[in-house]
Amino acid sequence: MKKLFLALLSATLLAPLLVHAAGADLRLDKAPDRSRNYAALQNGAKVFVNYCLNCHSASYYRYNRLTDLGLTEGQIKDNLLFTSDKIGEPMTIAMRRAEAKEWFGVPPPDLTLIARARTSGSGSGADWLYTYLRSYHRDDARPSGWNNLVFPNVGMPHVLWELQGEQVLSSDHKLVLAKPGAMQPAEFDSMVADLVGFLNYIGEPMANFRKELGVFVLIFLFILFIFSYALKREYWKDIH
Repeated sequence: MKKLFLALLSATLLAPLLVHAAGADLRLDKAPDRSRNYAALQNGAKVFVNYCLNCHSASYYRYNRLTDLGLTEGQIKDNLLFTSDKIGEPMTIAMRRAEAKEWFGVPPPDLTLIARARTSGSGSGADWLYTYLRSYHRDDARPSGWNNLVFPNVGMPHVLWELQGEQVLSSDHKLVLAKPGAMQPAEFDSMVADLVGFLNYIGEPMANFRKELGVFVLIFLFILFIFSYALKREYWKDIH
């Protein structure tokens, strides 16, 4: 029993180190910060609805929360509300999990918290997603015809290939654009950054408010410390 306890304790303590070591060789590109760019986040929402929401839900986020990004309810209904009739509904999909498992091997995950779930020692979840979505390449050995440098043997096909084009692996394992897509590489990278920015945003919509509130709290505590210290000096001046 004692040996079992020690083994479990060792596994618990070493697990974070093993996870970090496993991701040490993964070099992630830094995702551009879109957290305060509402136009980019609106575009990211449009890309998500058109290219991701067919298979991936964001069931912990409701359509009407898009008004926080500056969209009106009319704009949401006319341009983004394709999988539901009510603007207050969550961003779900019609595909059943059993059908998804039969078609893809595993049900496509919900993406509400994907940016937070992919955070690791190698970079943020946004960095992982930004690199992943730009690292697809042709692989005839895979059922979908696609593979990914960041997520080897991924089951998800490259849904953005018409925009990016077709990449192939060179002899030194570098990605080379063999067939251009509808977008220029810089334009495609910018669009992916918008999409990743939106996915990062829906994981914590109040992140900007939390950070701003934190600054004001620290300023308030600093001012309170000055007055408290002055009061302490005044109270104890006749004693010391």
